[in-house]
Amino acid sequence: QVQLVESGGGLVQAGGSLRLSCAASGDNFSINTMSWYRQTPGKQRDLVAQITSGGSTNYADSVRGRFTISRDNAKNTLYLQMNSLKPEDTAVYYCNAFILVRLRNYWGQGIQVTVSS
Repeated sequence: QVQLVESGGGLVQAGGSLRLSCAASGDNFSINTMSWYRQTPGKQRDLVAQITSGGSTNYADSVRGRFTISRDNAKNTLYLQMNSLKPEDTAVYYCNAFILVRLRNYWGQGIQVTVSS
């Protein structure tokens, strides 16, 4: 099993910054793609950003230029630096890890980010 634990969420004013972290632990494994998703009540979980084990990144249009995803493979930790936050960024943010050899996705428990106007 793989456990993912997010941290760094909270309440921030519009225009502010937050940095989310996601620490992965568990079996001896090699994580391929890691991602951040977010979800608001009554809506589907949407991809925010993802990064491959080689460092290639992809962003949702709504966050490109404001958010930066990164990972420390040695520490099995994923990060999301969020700048110029907007009220519409308010959501529960989830960490996701995909392990190709298992063809399986793992999810964190989610962490609340609230941006006040």
